[in-house]
Amino acid sequence: MGYETGMALPALFDRLRLPVIGSPLFIVSGPELVIAQCKAGIVGSFPALNARPQAQLDEWLHQITQELAAWNRDNPDRPAAPFAVNQIVHRSNDRLEADLATCAKWQVPIIITSLGAQEAVNQAAHGWGGIVLHDVINDRFARKAVEKGADGLILVCTGAGGHAGMLSPFAFVQETRAWFDGPIILSGSIANGGAILAAQAMGADLAYIGSPFIATAEANADAPYKAGIVDSGASDIVYTNLFTGVHGNYLRSSIVAAGLDPDNLPQSDPSKMNFGSGGNQKVKAWRDIWGSGQGIGAIKSVAPVADFVARLDDEYRAARARIAALPKGGWVG
Repeated sequence: MGYETGMALPALFDRLRLPVIGSPLFIVSGPELVIAQCKAGIVGSFPALNARPQAQLDEWLHQITQELAAWNRDNPDRPAAPFAVNQIVHRSNDRLEADLATCAKWQVPIIITSLGAQEAVNQAAHGWGGIVLHDVINDRFARKAVEKGADGLILVCTGAGGHAGMLSPFAFVQETRAWFDGPIILSGSIANGGAILAAQAMGADLAYIGSPFIATAEANADAPYKAGIVDSGASDIVYTNLFTGVHGNYLRSSIVAAGLDPDNLPQSDPSKMNFGSGGNQKVKAWRDIWGSGQGIGAIKSVAPVADFVARLDDEYRAARARIAALPKGGWVG
C-alpha cells in the first residue's frame, strides 16, 4: 500500500511508498543507490559533482532513467518514485551550467539546490518541467530561496549529516510553516519510521534521510565507513567547518584516524570554499573524513536498501497505529 501525499505536494510525489527523500551523499550516492531507493518507493538523489568527470553525469542519468523506466514497465502496480539531482549553487562551482544542461537533456524531475539560491537555476528547472527544492539552515535563507522561485524547502536542522544547521526542528518547522504553505522537507537525525511520522506531525510533508543509507549494500562507501555508521551513535558526531568551510557533522572515529584531535579542531575560512572543476580540491585531503548525522544509533547492521525501506515502512505504520490508539478525550498518564 502506497503513501498518500498531502495537498501541499506536487503530483510527482503520488507514487511514494513513504514520505521520504533519500538525501544526496558526497561520494556515497551513485546510480546504484538512487535506483534502489526509487524502486523501494522513496525519492533517490545524488550530487551532480559525484559524477566525475562531468561527462559521467550524462551516463549516470541515462542509466537511472533507463532502469527506472524498465522497472515501471515490469511493475505497473509498484512504480518507482521520482529521482533528484543535487546542484551546488556556489560561485566556485564551474560545472553548474554544464550540469544543468545535462539535467535538462534528461528532464530530471527534481533538482535539489545547496549553498546558494539562484533564480536562473530555478527557471531552468521549471523550463523542462522540473521542481526545485532548496536546502536551508535558517529563516533568512528560506525566505530568499522562496523569493527566487524555489518550489519547496529542505529544513536542515541540528543533528543532520553533512552541512547541518543549528536550529531545533520544532522551532524551524513551526516558524517556516507560519508563512510558507509549499512543500517542507525536514532533515536532522531521522532514522526510523516513528521519526518520519514525527516530522509530519510537526508540519513537514516529507522526511529527508541520509546517513542511514551509507550503511546499505548499494552505497558507494568503503566497508570501514559502513561499519562506522553501524558502530556509532549520536555522541560520536563532531560538528566542525574545518573540512569544507561550512559547518557539518562527521564521525569522530574518522577524525581520530586522520591524526586530528576532534575536540580541538581549528576553524576554517568559509571564503576558501572551492567547488571548481568537479569538487572541492581540498576535500581530497579529507577523503577519509566521514560525514554522518546524529540519528545513526538506530542503525545496527548493513542491509540492502529494499530491506531498510521495508523496515521504515513497518515502523511508520506501527507509529501511526500507536498514535491512533491514544485516548480521544485527552491524554491519561
